[in-house]
Amino acid sequence: MSYDLIIANGTVATAADTFTCDVGIRDGLIAALGHNLGAANRTIDASAKLVLPGGIDSHVHISQPSGEGIVMADDFASGTLSAAFGGNTTVMPFCMQERGVPLRQTLQEYHARAEGRCFTDVSFHLVISEPTEQVLGQDLPALIEDGYTSFKVFMTYEGLALDDYEMLQVMSVARETGALVMVHAENYDAIRFLTDRLERGGSIAPKFHGTSRPIPVEREATHRAISLAELIDVPVMIVHVSNREAMEEIARARSRGLKVYGETCPQYLVLTEKDMDGLNMEGAKYVCSPPPRDHASQIACWEGLRNGVFQTFSSDHCPFRYDDPAGKLNPKGRTSFRWVPNGIPGVETRLPILFSEGVGKGRISLNEFVALSATNHAKMYGLTSKGSIAVGMDADIAIWDPEREVTITQALLHHGSDYTPYEGIAVRGWPVTTIVRGRVVVSDGVLETQPGAGQHTARSRSAFARPAA
Repeated sequence: MSYDLIIANGTVATAADTFTCDVGIRDGLIAALGHNLGAANRTIDASAKLVLPGGIDSHVHISQPSGEGIVMADDFASGTLSAAFGGNTTVMPFCMQERGVPLRQTLQEYHARAEGRCFTDVSFHLVISEPTEQVLGQDLPALIEDGYTSFKVFMTYEGLALDDYEMLQVMSVARETGALVMVHAENYDAIRFLTDRLERGGSIAPKFHGTSRPIPVEREATHRAISLAELIDVPVMIVHVSNREAMEEIARARSRGLKVYGETCPQYLVLTEKDMDGLNMEGAKYVCSPPPRDHASQIACWEGLRNGVFQTFSSDHCPFRYDDPAGKLNPKGRTSFRWVPNGIPGVETRLPILFSEGVGKGRISLNEFVALSATNHAKMYGLTSKGSIAVGMDADIAIWDPEREVTITQALLHHGSDYTPYEGIAVRGWPVTTIVRGRVVVSDGVLETQPGAGQHTARSRSAFARPAA
C-alpha cells in the first residue's frame, strides 16, 4: 500500500503521548502510524526532529476594518503565509461586524477576502457588535447552524462595547444554540474615565496606554462577564488574560462548577509595561489590549498555563505598520495614546516563544505544549478533524527542530507589519516544515505552494460548550 507522503524516523507527540514512528499520509489524511510503512511519492526524513500537530491559532485578526484612516497590515495572503512559517496549519480570524452592516453580508465579505489567498486553513469566529432582533432571532442562530459555532463580544471600544443587557441577549442565543461565547473583558467606562483624566493632565505618551487600562479594569470586567454567563447558564471563554487577578476570577468560577475557560498570549509572557516607554512614539509598537503588565503577572500567566486556568495559548495577532500614518503613528496628526491602533503582530512567533520559554526551560511539558498550541483549540472550537496526530485526522503537521537556535528579527518574518515586538528574543526550537492536509507548504524555510492551498473549515459545536437547548 503506497502513500502520498511518509514522514519517517521522527518523534511524534500528541497532547497525551510521545512515541517514535512513521506517519503515512494519503488523500490529505493521516492514513497510518507505524514502522516500515512502504512506498510513498515523497518521504521526509524527520530524524532528530519532533513531529507535532500543526498549530491552531484561534485568535487572530486579519484584513479587519480598524477605524477611519487606519489600515491593518495583513491580508489573508500575508497573514496565513506568516502563520505557516510559524508552524501553524489553521488560523481562526474574527469576522468583524460593523454597525449598520448585516451579519451575513459581513461574513460573505470576509470569505471573499480570503478566497484563493490562504496558505493555511481558516475558520471564522463571528463578532457581534449590533445585537438587533434580526441578528438575535434569525442571523446568528442560522450561522451557528451553518458551522460558525463561536462568537466574540466586546466589553470595551467605541462602537463595539455591549452593555450588560445586550451581553445577556447574545448569551441567551448561545445557550439555545450550543455556541461558545468569547469575551474581551475590559471595563469601557473606566477606561474612558481614566483616558480623559490622563489627557487633561498632559499624559499622552504610549506608556500611558497601560495606565488607562490597569488590572482592576480587566478584573472587574472578567468578574462581570462570568456573572452574566452564570445567570444564563452558558459557557464562556475569557480571551487574552494578562494577570493573576483576572485568572483568580476564572479559577474561582470553575471551582463552583461553572464552565469558564481562559486564554493567554505571548505578550503576557515575555513583554512588560516598560516596553511601552520607548523614545518618542517607539512605545506604540507594544500597544495592545489588555496591555503587557509586570514581571509578577508574567509569572502568574505561566502558572495558569501549567495548572489549567488557561486552555488555549493564542497570538492575538493584530498587525499594524509602525512607520506609517495609517498605522501606529496615528492618522491626522493625533498624538495621544488614545489613537494608537491596539494590536501587535505575533502569529509567526507564537509557537517558537512558547516552545523555547515553556518546553525548553521546563515550565511546561512537550505534551502540554501540543495541547495549548493545537489540541485544545480544536476541541474548544469544534475542529473535529484537527489538532492531533491519529489515523483519520487531517494531515496537519509541523516538523520541529528542537535544537535550532534563532534570534527573532523583523527580517526573518513574513507578516505585513514593518516590525516585530519580539525583536532580539533568542529562542531554541523552530518549526522547519509545515504540512496542511498532506500538502507541504513550507520545507526548510522554503515556500513550496501557492496561495489557495488553505481552505475554510466549518465547525461542529465546541466539546467544552453546553449542548443546544
